Amino acid sequence: MYFVLLFGLLGLASTSPCDTSGSNQELVLSLNKDLLRSLEEPGRLPNPSVHLALRLSKVHNLLKEGEHLNRLTVHVHNNIQSSLSGNQPVTGLLALYALALKSSCYDLNTLTFTVGDKSETLLMHLKKQMEQEKEYITFNQRPLTNYYQYSLGVLALCVNGIRVNNHVVNKLIKAVENEHFKHGDVESIDTYAVAAMALQCVKNAGCGAKKTACNIHNGAELETALSKIKQKFLASQRPDGHIGNEFSTGLAVQALLAMGTPVWECAPSMEAMRRDARGNRYHNPMAISQVLPALQQKSYLAVQSKDCHNEDDTLVLEPTDPVAVLPSKTKVAVTVEVVTSGGTGTVYSLDVPKGSSLLEALNLLQEKNVGFTFEMESSLWGPFLSAVNGERARQSDRRYWHLSSDGTSLTEGISDFKLKVAQKITLKNISY
Repeated sequence: MYFVLLFGLLGLASTSPCDTSGSNQELVLSLNKDLLRSLEEPGRLPNPSVHLALRLSKVHNLLKEGEHLNRLTVHVHNNIQSSLSGNQPVTGLLALYALALKSSCYDLNTLTFTVGDKSETLLMHLKKQMEQEKEYITFNQRPLTNYYQYSLGVLALCVNGIRVNNHVVNKLIKAVENEHFKHGDVESIDTYAVAAMALQCVKNAGCGAKKTACNIHNGAELETALSKIKQKFLASQRPDGHIGNEFSTGLAVQALLAMGTPVWECAPSMEAMRRDARGNRYHNPMAISQVLPALQQKSYLAVQSKDCHNEDDTLVLEPTDPVAVLPSKTKVAVTVEVVTSGGTGTVYSLDVPKGSSLLEALNLLQEKNVGFTFEMESSLWGPFLSAVNGERARQSDRRYWHLSSDGTSLTEGISDFKLKVAQKITLKNISY
């Protein structure tokens, strides 16, 4: 097994002919500018993941980053405060917020949230959230939120120098060991990636300067978990270079880098991300924010040693002319099937302009007054379905609306997926 793993990792890191003329650097710069422009889009909420990616980049526009930081400390802060006051789990957002602030060298001890009559720091609230998550796992065999958010919580505490409770870490190790990182029936490479960065951070924090002895009571299990995650990445690497899918590759590469596995400039996974970027696959700012650090061979662990002095401030956004997108005159036939939690299915049909988003198609279907209705909630990735035909799929019930096209699960959300050919879209209320 050792040699299988070794040669597999060499395959991940091996070099192959690729463009070294400078266009790779130009592509990274273009993605960086796309992220900056996303900050100015009307109605787009401040995003801690976007801020984190901008701060980990090699070039900066410090004015725009500073303005975004100010928006984060108002809007996201208020959002978290509202959730905490309502006793709603907010582990993932709280963790991302802590990482984003750390990337700007912000003093997190100056930020507090008030619950009841008690005011405590951001990191103290995150630590309490993780204790609640841990206790929930003990009695329910799953986190209060999910293992992606749980991993982010461990990572955020660790990079901010907060010792993570061994019992909290052990729950994550056991989840890796028992392969609990699934979304429906599919293993979540994204979750494995964030868990790897979290566990690697804990390992680094618990080891001496020479890394010869670790003061972690579950050190052997931690090493085994990290090795298992590497094997998961190897098993999920596709012939086209992606690890998992197009939207998990960035985090997987970050995780490999964090774990000390070389991922060279011309590795298949790097080429896959560049190919996607050139094809405008990463038009969602959240997707770019996870890919950009990886393309610069950085991981979220770099936040731990971030130095905000003498930073490059040469990134300038050129003015762009607005592009008017006219509706296509070509129509495509779309069938929408709604499958309830009880298994009952209802089928609708409509024609939509070619290139319409799934969200636009659902709006058109709702306007036809054929009995189809839907509701949405906002997220960092954009809007997602929360109710269809009056039936909700709530996180508190461990349910969500699974989207598929002709039987293949969608990797994009309703506002990003484009309808270019005739197809059957299925919206299915399933548990996870």
